[in-house]
Amino acid sequence: MPQSAAVQNAHLTSGRVLARNTVWNLVGNGAPMFVALFCIPVLIRGLGKERFGVLALAWSLIGYAGLFDFGLGRALTQLVARKLGNGEESDIPNLVWTSLVLMLLLGLLGTLLLILFSPWLVRHVLNIPVALQPETLDSFYLLALSVPVVITSVGLRGLLEAHQRFDFVNALRIPMGVFSFAGPLLVLPFSKSLTAVVMVLVGGRVAAWIAHLLLCIRVIPALLDRVTFERATVVALLRFGGWMTVTNIVGPFMVTFDRFLIGSLISITAVAYYVTPYELITKIWVIPGALISVMFPAFSTSFAQDARRTSILFDRTLKLTFLTLFPLILLIVVFARKGLDMWLGADFATHSTHILQWLAAGVFINSLALVPFTFLQGAGRPDLTAKVHLLELPVYMLLLWWLVRRWGIEGAAMVWTGRVVVDAVILFFLARRSSSTHSAQVSRSLVPVTVAVIVLAVAALPSSIALKVGFLIVAYLTYGVVAWYLILGLDDRVLVQNYLRQLQVLR
Repeated sequence: MPQSAAVQNAHLTSGRVLARNTVWNLVGNGAPMFVALFCIPVLIRGLGKERFGVLALAWSLIGYAGLFDFGLGRALTQLVARKLGNGEESDIPNLVWTSLVLMLLLGLLGTLLLILFSPWLVRHVLNIPVALQPETLDSFYLLALSVPVVITSVGLRGLLEAHQRFDFVNALRIPMGVFSFAGPLLVLPFSKSLTAVVMVLVGGRVAAWIAHLLLCIRVIPALLDRVTFERATVVALLRFGGWMTVTNIVGPFMVTFDRFLIGSLISITAVAYYVTPYELITKIWVIPGALISVMFPAFSTSFAQDARRTSILFDRTLKLTFLTLFPLILLIVVFARKGLDMWLGADFATHSTHILQWLAAGVFINSLALVPFTFLQGAGRPDLTAKVHLLELPVYMLLLWWLVRRWGIEGAAMVWTGRVVVDAVILFFLARRSSSTHSAQVSRSLVPVTVAVIVLAVAALPSSIALKVGFLIVAYLTYGVVAWYLILGLDDRVLVQNYLRQLQVLR
């Protein structure tokens, strides 16, 4: 391995860079959500409910088009990060252009399919009023033309992520997210036509694609030296991307299948009692998601560069996820009934409290499991995560069907949480086998995670407010002592103390 190049790229896994990029991701994912709160009511009033419903479909199509890259965006990130770790930067331009050509071809295929199926979707599937069908059809054709742009943008973004340029990624993500909601508002004074609204959205995506390309050229000027297509690289890209596609299909299916089964076996009202706490608690995934998207290229780079460094990153990512989420999850479990009562009323609190508590524990475990999941993919083994999902799928579906019939929506929550627990155990085991350096970290994590789950179970028991508050105070005090002296190592405590000193200096 060219040592000088590898040493130059060592900063890609430094704690300061990874922490900064995690903050960038939190801001980038959160900002558009706040804008949406203000824009959506105005759009509903301005466009009307029917046109807004079609606009919501347009947002979904634009958002999900990036998932139909067959995992090539993630593959590009992993392979480029590994090249950087090995000091093989001269190979990156060939890899990038080969990936983009493949993604462009997939995008053109997506364009063709959407154009062919749009008339059928608009006229027969989506129950769109006859008066809106012409402009809806034109809007879908415009969206079809944007598919190659959206898909290749995923590849360009993956290239920036591999270089840990999340400042650039989020500098584009924030205005793109804001424009998705604010852009249609700019059209309202002139027209209520869906065609005009979607045209503005597509124009924004094209502008974002150009910005992504310019930033990629800034990060890697060598991209302009040669535009090539390497057949030898295609196999590696498709192998990684193929397994990623399996995960991208099976994973979301297991996440959403329960609500359809509840609707089929119980009632639509039961779906509301189940989905509402689910949508609430899973928003917490934004926190570990911001960290994990940064760690994916970091694991790929460090795995090729320094196994010991990978072990340190794995350990600290796991600790940070645990220490950040446990206090929040504990608060939600303790005040689940009171919170639902204040938010949605006594009826929802009665039916959904136990659902929220079960799912909160599951989200906590699942967030921890994202660490070995991301490590395995970063280390070039997406086949392992895909095989785990394929093995879990039939067992999960059978248990879900049985327990929903037996215990209703609480049975569904129990099965969902049980599945993520089993999933976590398997992923940690595979991570331990894939790298002997993780054995100590995995073993040490078992005790605090087990204790945390027991505490969450006990937290659901107190009924009075006084008992809940008392339990929470004792739990938080104990958590602080255990976290500082038992979970954090000496190096971790030194890092925290240095950080606190820097904050005092800034004041």
